[in-house]
Amino acid sequence: MTKLSVNVNKIATLRNARGGDVPSIVEAVSVCVAAGAPGITVHPREDERHIRASDVDAIAAHLADRRETVEFNIEGDPRPAFVDRVLGVRPQQCTLVPVRPGEITSEAGWAADTDPVHLGGVVRRLQASGIRVSLFVEAEREAIAWAASVGADRVELYTEPYARAFGTGQQDREVARYAAASEHAAALGLGVNAGHDLDLHNLGPFLAGVPGVDEVSIGHALISTAIFRGLAQTVEAYLEITRRAPA
Repeated sequence: MTKLSVNVNKIATLRNARGGDVPSIVEAVSVCVAAGAPGITVHPREDERHIRASDVDAIAAHLADRRETVEFNIEGDPRPAFVDRVLGVRPQQCTLVPVRPGEITSEAGWAADTDPVHLGGVVRRLQASGIRVSLFVEAEREAIAWAASVGADRVELYTEPYARAFGTGQQDREVARYAAASEHAAALGLGVNAGHDLDLHNLGPFLAGVPGVDEVSIGHALISTAIFRGLAQTVEAYLEITRRAPA
């Protein structure tokens, strides 16, 4: 069964728009976990536009006694301060993503020609502390092979191209491309995660057509639906989809 990791960045975006501590990030995490979410994701950017360093620590403390049942996944670019915080918190998983100047959200995965020396060193440091490392990549054989070459445990397939194609007549072609990418990753000994613009409409067809997806990370669409439906109810709706995913 594919696991759901709820990205709570947008809760922090709402809080930061007003200042103060409302809505509470920790309370949001608590609601998601109580609804059955087996994972929580945050992406603390350098400018702290949503998740702050203090949020990372607070969530880690809140989940400390749930490590056997709830996975904490911290996403970010491998700048020194980020890596140091991840090593201090020791989540179960760290997803390393590239950052482009001025981007609002992630726009691409790691390129296959990225220098592997620095990133490989970061991967090994994280793994030495017992942290699983996933690399955010395009659904391309070259990028997946590159991730394997730097020692990653998993790849997270960047799914915005699939989401853009959904409902346009190109959906089946994209699903086939992601299925081939997932199979290639598995052949190289990599686990497979997926995320970006997955939602209640396109998630089911994606998981039905792409074998071996260990985890999906979903934030913007989930929190947007939760405004109208409620957070717990929305988490439950996503869990119903992931439970139907083929093994």
